[in-house]
Amino acid sequence: MTGLSNTKQLTLEGAKAMGEAAITEAAGNGWGIAVAIVDAGGHPLYLARMENAPVASYRGASSKAWTAATFARPTRVLDEGIAAGRTQVLAFAEALPIQGGLPVQVDGATIGGIGVGGASAAEDEQCAQAGIDALGLGERA
Repeated sequence: MTGLSNTKQLTLEGAKAMGEAAITEAAGNGWGIAVAIVDAGGHPLYLARMENAPVASYRGASSKAWTAATFARPTRVLDEGIAAGRTQVLAFAEALPIQGGLPVQVDGATIGGIGVGGASAAEDEQCAQAGIDALGLGERA
């Protein structure tokens, strides 16, 4: 039937697996993080903050997840764009173009986003990638 699509959705079970994998990655390295996973529309599915994470890290994680999902690219790419003078993303109040957010993609379609905050920017992204790897999609952001 025309006018309909068969889209994949990120489930709560998948979001929990991603979050737990990101936390395991952080704990194994001695980092304290918060992790957020959102659906394709940027709506929250999962949010957790480790006891040793900075209190405000949950806000950064949530904003990075929203940004990665709705812009369908790693927040690192947007951060690099700002450094090059492309500041349009800053028009969105919710956007946080700082490394640590990755889109969750299946067959080229963005089905969600994961954001991590609390460690260094590169460490946040490493934990986010561990979350994506937990889904077994075989895709790297």
